[in-house]
Amino acid sequence: MRRLNRCSRIAVIALCGTALLAASGRESPAPPAAGPAAGPQEVEIVAVVVNPETEQPAVILRGKRDQRRFAMSIGAAEATGIAVPLRQMTPPRPLTHDLFLTLFGRLNVTFKKAIITDLRDNIYYATLYLTVNGTEMQLDSRPSDAIALAVRAKGPVYVEERVFEKSERGTPAGSPSGPKI
Repeated sequence: MRRLNRCSRIAVIALCGTALLAASGRESPAPPAAGPAAGPQEVEIVAVVVNPETEQPAVILRGKRDQRRFAMSIGAAEATGIAVPLRQMTPPRPLTHDLFLTLFGRLNVTFKKAIITDLRDNIYYATLYLTVNGTEMQLDSRPSDAIALAVRAKGPVYVEERVFEKSERGTPAGSPSGPKI
């Protein structure tokens, strides 16, 4: 497994404090749970953290409707792609997702939303929703890429109810590192 470079490690570790505060409940109290789920739930990207034992990065998501949380394991490059804009850092050269948004702008493509659609066979799935010259388009995406684009475009990320439910069941037997994206 590749280690994070110094800049990436600093960006990722800096977000750990936010995640720890969120997990400890020191932030504002959660509103009462809403009624039955009504479609995908918008989520907040709480933090990108590194498991100190495995050095595996993960992104922590929290539902805005019911405050449920779950973490998805991601790679080091993906962690950097999400952590850098969350920390409002500007890299010396554009990262891949910055390049995509620049290209989107020049081609009249608008990012609308990302939805994490499923967790099957220990793999997360997502769909990007874009508008191209007024026409809606959907693209299959890795959740980490969808999240990285959403953070940069200041667009929403949603998670389907079944993803929350499957994530709550825990890590399947014989899979030490949990689901991947």
